[in-house]
Amino acid sequence: MCGIVGYIGKQPAVPVLMDGLEKLSYRGYDSAGIAVMEEHHHINVRKAKGKLENLRSLLVKSPVAGCMGIGHTRWATHGEPNDLNAHPHTDVQGGIAVVHNGIIENHEALRRYLTAQGAVFVSQTDTEVIAHLLKYLYCGDMKETLLKALPMLEGSYALGVICDAESDALYCARNDSPLVVAWEDGNGYLASDIPALLAHTRDVIFLEDKQIARLDANGIAVCDAYGNPCYHEPFHVEWDLDCAEKGGYAHYMLKEIHEQPEALQKTYAPRRPHLPGEYRWLPVSLSEAQSLRKISIVACGSAYHAGVVGKYAIERLARLPVEVDIASEYRYRDPVIGPQELFVAISQSGETADTLAALREAKRRGARVLVICNVVGSTMTREAGESNTLYTYAGPEIAVASTKAYMTQTEMMLMLAIALGDLRGTLSRSRVEELLKGLEQLPVLAEKTLQAEEMLQRFASLASQKKHVFFVGRGMDYALSMEAALKLKEVSYIFSEAYAAGELKHGPIALLKPGRLVVATITQSGLLEKTLSNLREVTARGASVLAICRESLAQKLEGIAQQIIAIPDTDDWLAPLLAVIPLQLFAYSMAVVRGCDVDKPRNLAKSVTVE
Repeated sequence: MCGIVGYIGKQPAVPVLMDGLEKLSYRGYDSAGIAVMEEHHHINVRKAKGKLENLRSLLVKSPVAGCMGIGHTRWATHGEPNDLNAHPHTDVQGGIAVVHNGIIENHEALRRYLTAQGAVFVSQTDTEVIAHLLKYLYCGDMKETLLKALPMLEGSYALGVICDAESDALYCARNDSPLVVAWEDGNGYLASDIPALLAHTRDVIFLEDKQIARLDANGIAVCDAYGNPCYHEPFHVEWDLDCAEKGGYAHYMLKEIHEQPEALQKTYAPRRPHLPGEYRWLPVSLSEAQSLRKISIVACGSAYHAGVVGKYAIERLARLPVEVDIASEYRYRDPVIGPQELFVAISQSGETADTLAALREAKRRGARVLVICNVVGSTMTREAGESNTLYTYAGPEIAVASTKAYMTQTEMMLMLAIALGDLRGTLSRSRVEELLKGLEQLPVLAEKTLQAEEMLQRFASLASQKKHVFFVGRGMDYALSMEAALKLKEVSYIFSEAYAAGELKHGPIALLKPGRLVVATITQSGLLEKTLSNLREVTARGASVLAICRESLAQKLEGIAQQIIAIPDTDDWLAPLLAVIPLQLFAYSMAVVRGCDVDKPRNLAKSVTVE
C-alpha cells in the first residue's frame, strides 16, 4: 500500500526517484509526487493526481534538479485523491518535506495543537501533521528532532524526510510499516519495498520498528528510539530484476499465472523427504505434533482462502481441529488460545498489518507460532524467527491480485497437513507416499492445465458483460470458490460471490434466473453426485454453468454445463491446486475483455500495511 523512495548521492535524483516509483506502482496508488533538494538548499515539490504519467508530464513542463530527494505513490486514506492531498507534504515555509506510509491515529489532536502554534494546513491528510510537527520541534538536528517527534505519533508510519537546513542528509524512520535502506558507491537509497532498489544494489538493510536512519555521503547510520546506534547485517537479495518484469506477457498477472508450475516445484522440491517421516523443514517436533490440540490459522484475502483449504486438509489428514480467522477480526473476539496449540499466520508480503497484529496477540498469549510467507526478511518472519517460518518460493509477485503466492500458500498448507498426519500416525505410510508423489507431479500437471487459456478467453468474450457471477462448490471446492470469486471481483469489477453448493436452496437460489452465470468447481469425487444435483437446480432456473472439473468427471457434466474445462486427474486433495489455474485465467480474461487495469485494480493495494 503506497510506495516510498528516497535517494542521496552523485546522480540527478529525479530519474532515480521516478524509476523507483514505477517499480512500486504495483502496490496501488491514486496520486504521486516528489520533493527534490535543489541548489541553494531549496526544496522543490511536484505532485499530481492519477498515474505516474501525469507526474512525468508535469516534470517536463516544470522540471526540478538536484542530487537528493524523496518520492511517493499515494493510496488515499485521509482525504480524497487530488494534488493537494498527494505526497510529499511540507511545513508552512517548505523547509521540511515528508513522505509517509501508514496512518497517524492521533492526527486530529496534533492538528489542533499545531494550528494553535501557528501552523497552516492545506490538505486533509494525516501526513501533513508530521511535516508541521517536525518544523515545530526542529532543533538544528533532524535526528534529534525525530527522536522527540516519533513518540508523539500514534499509529503506523514509514517516513522519508528531507530538510533544507541539512541538505547533505536524507532521513527515514519506521513503525509497523516496512522500510528498507541501502548504500553503495557513495549513493544512498531508501524504499518501502525491494524492487525499487534492485536496479542499484542487491544488499539492503531492513529497518526495525522505532528505528531512525540517516543516509549521507559516508553511508548509513541507524539508531533506536533512544538514539543508541544499531548495527544491521545487510541482506543480499538473490532474485534479479528480470523476476519483476513482464517478460513478454501482456500483464504481470498473466505472467505470474504461467509461473505457477515453477513456483510449485520450487516450494516443494527442497522439502521432499529423503527418508520416511523426515520433515526437516517443519519446525514442529514429533512430540509436539502428537500433543497438539488445536491449530489456529489467521490471514487476510487470498491468504485466508489458502487457510480455509488448510483447515479442510489438516482436519481430515491429521485429525486436528482447526479454526480459520480473518486477521482483522481475530484480536477483537478475545480468542481462546494457549498451550499445545499452534498459531499459523499466512501472508504474501509478511507486512500485512492485521495479520501482524494477530501474530503479536498470539505471541503475547503464549502461543506457539508459525509464519507462512513469501518475503525473506519481512517483519512477520523476523518476529516469528527464521526457525518458525516456512517460505513459499513464489518469487516476486507484482500484480495486485495474488495468483502464484496463493498457489504456493495452498501447497504449503497441504504439505503441512500431510506432514502432521504422518507424524501423528493418522495417515498410513502408503497414503503418505501417494500424496508426496502427487505433489511431485503437480508442476507437470499445472503446465498442462495452462492449455485451457484459449478456451477461457473465448468463453470470457461471450460472458464479459455479465453483471453478477456466482461460484459454487462443496468441501475443498467451496474453499476454492471463495478465492475464485475474490479474483473475479478484484480484477473485472463484476459482483461475484461464493456459496457452498448445498446452501443454494437456503437463499441464494432466489437470485437465479435466465442469463445468470454460475461457475462450479468439481474436483472432489466423493461429492460429485451431490454437486450435480445442485447444478441441475441451477440449470432448471435458466442459469448457465461454467464447470471446472477433473477429466474423469467431465462426461458426467455433459448436458448440464454450457462450458466444461477439464483439468488433469490427480488426488482429491491436490486437485484444487490445478483447478485454481483456470479460475484465475477466467478472471484475467474477463478483466481484459472488459478493458480493466488488470495489474492495478482500482482502490486496491498489493500489501495492506494499515488496518
